[in-house]
Amino acid sequence: MKDLLCFGGVLLFLSLFPGLTDAQECVVLLHGLARSDGSMEKMADRLKETGFVVINHDYPSTKYPIEELSRKVIPEAAGECPEKSKIHFVTHSLGGILVRYYLEYHELDNLGRVVMLGPPNKGSQVVDAMAEMPGFELLNGPAGLQLGTEPSSLPNRLGAADFEVGIIAGTRSINLILSQLLPNPDDGKVSVESTKLVGMSDHVTVPVSHPFLMNDDKVIRQTIHFLRYGQFWEEADGR
Repeated sequence: MKDLLCFGGVLLFLSLFPGLTDAQECVVLLHGLARSDGSMEKMADRLKETGFVVINHDYPSTKYPIEELSRKVIPEAAGECPEKSKIHFVTHSLGGILVRYYLEYHELDNLGRVVMLGPPNKGSQVVDAMAEMPGFELLNGPAGLQLGTEPSSLPNRLGAADFEVGIIAGTRSINLILSQLLPNPDDGKVSVESTKLVGMSDHVTVPVSHPFLMNDDKVIRQTIHFLRYGQFWEEADGR
């Protein structure tokens, strides 16, 4: 009888503090092009504080095409999550395209929700304008060359989202030269319009530049809210 009472007390305690029951909810973080897992450390720390298991996965974003990266990175990162856990993704830029490509051709057991930060879902006009310039491929690799806006570009060949995905787009730029290549509003690398994806669950804009999306406090709060509830809590830029 005492054992039953103790067990009941544990269940009551956990119900009063739901954040303590998230041990089997795993979040895989995927950084953007020419970045590293270090760029996602603040996001990782905040997610851990919230109760999620976090896999901040580094990958050689400039060495291989998107197809090859996706086939290797997604199952490798997901495989680091605890067995039978629900697997969420939080991605920056190119990371979102890796997830889209993988889910286009594969099923992922226990898939949860996906949050994409500044994803080039329709490509980027920056790539259109600069792909042929000396040094572009050296800096951005074969994956970078695949992110143009033409109908034949890899992002534009992928289908609509058939999974829960929330997208956060930036509306400020620290690179005014690149912004001249993009339709307004933009974050210096991707226009807000290009982040949108048919089938997305929610979309919100924030006054943040592309390189800093993953470190912005408001973006982090929005990300956590979407992972928990499947929608963002703010609806308009700057609110």
